[in-house]
Amino acid sequence: MAERSFKKEVEKLRLGEGDEFRGEGILAVTKGLLQAGVSYVGGYQGSPISHLMDVLADAEDIMNELNVHFEASASEATAAAMLAASVNYPLRGAVTWKSTVGTNVASDALANVASGGVTGGALVIVGEDYGEGSSIMQERSHAFAMKSQMWLLDPRPNLTSIVEAVETGFELSECSNTPVILELRIRACHVYGHFKAKDNKKPDFSLQDAMENPTRDTSRIVLPPANYLHEHEKLTQRWPAAVEFIKSRKLNEYMGAEGGDYGIIVQGGLYNSLIRALELLGLSDAFGNAKLPIYVMNVTYPVIDDEIIAFVKAKKAVLLVEEGHPNYIEQELNTILRQNDIDTVLNGKDLISDIGEYTSDVIKRGLEKFARAGSLIGEIKSTDPTFSVINVPQRPAGFCTGCPERPMFTAIQLVEKDIGPFHVSADIGCHLFSILPPFNIGNTTMGYGLGWAGASAFNKDAKKRTLSIMGDGGFWHNGLTSGVGNAVFNQTDNVLMIVDNNYTAATGGQDLLSSEGEHEKRSTQHDIAAAVRGVGVDWVKTVRTYDLVQMHSTLLEAMTTKVRGPKVIIAKGECQLNRQRRVKPIFIKDVKAGKRVERDRFYVDSDTCTGDHSCIRMSGCPSLTLKENPDPLKSDPVAYVDNSCVGCGHCGEVAHASVLCPSFSKVTLLYNPSAWDKFKSAFRTGIIGWMQKGAEEKRKSRLEKAGLV
Repeated sequence: MAERSFKKEVEKLRLGEGDEFRGEGILAVTKGLLQAGVSYVGGYQGSPISHLMDVLADAEDIMNELNVHFEASASEATAAAMLAASVNYPLRGAVTWKSTVGTNVASDALANVASGGVTGGALVIVGEDYGEGSSIMQERSHAFAMKSQMWLLDPRPNLTSIVEAVETGFELSECSNTPVILELRIRACHVYGHFKAKDNKKPDFSLQDAMENPTRDTSRIVLPPANYLHEHEKLTQRWPAAVEFIKSRKLNEYMGAEGGDYGIIVQGGLYNSLIRALELLGLSDAFGNAKLPIYVMNVTYPVIDDEIIAFVKAKKAVLLVEEGHPNYIEQELNTILRQNDIDTVLNGKDLISDIGEYTSDVIKRGLEKFARAGSLIGEIKSTDPTFSVINVPQRPAGFCTGCPERPMFTAIQLVEKDIGPFHVSADIGCHLFSILPPFNIGNTTMGYGLGWAGASAFNKDAKKRTLSIMGDGGFWHNGLTSGVGNAVFNQTDNVLMIVDNNYTAATGGQDLLSSEGEHEKRSTQHDIAAAVRGVGVDWVKTVRTYDLVQMHSTLLEAMTTKVRGPKVIIAKGECQLNRQRRVKPIFIKDVKAGKRVERDRFYVDSDTCTGDHSCIRMSGCPSLTLKENPDPLKSDPVAYVDNSCVGCGHCGEVAHASVLCPSFSKVTLLYNPSAWDKFKSAFRTGIIGWMQKGAEEKRKSRLEKAGLV
């Protein structure tokens, strides 16, 4: 169950020649693939590119009509290996994932296909997320493109440029026999706009044609002696062919004013942010009519020496807007300038921050420094918005309301109270948030599905075992072999906890092998426990995550048992965010239809709450907050459950497991009650009222006898 459905939007993909396509960048990419005659598409989810996979999945019927094969790949490496189909055959193929972490996983296959080269066009669409807040590490795709000599496209963030980049990317790949990386930043993925559509094309050469008429070219296989010739071919044939194509097709653009002593060179993906910065300084309007000449690098690798020289040679100074570190492009431009005896001053990281995301504000500050260094300061007329800018603090990453992973980490906290702290090897996914407050659990994280491998060095006899965490997405991605299989082979005596929440929750809630729901086009309901036992783990226990008592006892047993060998706990609990997406529409429909519907909620009895707040400290649920104590004799605020509660019950479980207080109570809300429900409610209310009245009369009688009233 993906984060959102594109079932309605994908119908736009049927638009043909001359029609106006309006929509999101992600949809435009898909339309570009179909217009280019792609034969196959694969990939793996990850921000900011997850929605591209969702669009492709929802558009599978349309792609089948065009004889395009789509696959939700098991990993980025699996997706990259699909490009093998383009090595020997004139088949256009595209793969996609989140960069740079996805590229890291895919690097083996990518390096092979880049070395041997391709016959058909091979396009690698990566979601670049430098500085956006959802990346695991701050790295760039540029280095990989340089290392393996794959051409890198970074188009301006508008739909026309994006679609053209997809189409020309295939052509560039074919003319140079080289895979091409299409870098899409988050703003390109989600920008809205329009472009003139073309007819979708069926592949001229189909996958069936390749299967029925196999060919082989040993010169494309990365094996001696051919592999020694690939490097020569890259430099003497592929590179010149790519440069000539880029120049002849004018993939890089000249924008803004003509001539002048000063200019700007910018990565295509940053063009919109640059124009906004120039607009705030009075050096451009909102439509890109800049007062300075701008060279837009829609192709950031390779750098076209002739174009750079022509742009800078008559200028006093040029500012390079290059996001991220290291400054690969700046280094290359300096080399070009020095080798050609050009004395134009090249500014870059000396004026703009060398780390972090290049927002319009960051670029604007760099432009102001650039203006002061030259003779532009008099042209700057600040048009900053009149409203005050408030620095909003970053929201720390955390679990959703009712997340089934909270009880797991509460149980770990309770076990640490029993036996003391122990090493916890974390993994990529929602469970990585346990490293932050309130749980503060986790020592390291090494990559997706590598949680248990990250603790493999600690396979020694000791007084305490290590605990590793792995999600179901990571398990099927890489963890079954790299984690579980490795632990069995080396007979580790440590513990693994697999979070089985029914989806790849961290990347948008997509279905996977172990999802319990039925999928019409995918095979699901494959048991994780069976897979774990299948590779040789004997100690395997499955626990419902919301049962905190059982979670605690099972984990304690795993950490203290005398049984040797690998131990695996499978913690089952449906991702609450996905569950709400699934059940809320049904709930609303049933209520509107007049059906009797029950909904569980929890509340805190203010009179009983002691103000200890351990329920908050040990669960961290967003629905738990504080309110003033109604007792005037108590100063500490009391816990309060707000209306976002989904009724998972973990807060109450925490309170009772910690032997703190009995202040939590469950309430069942009843919608569209029956006549019998109304009668029971009236009867109960009457009995309670009668008892309260009697108690009040007795209290008054005691006070009268004591002479207090």
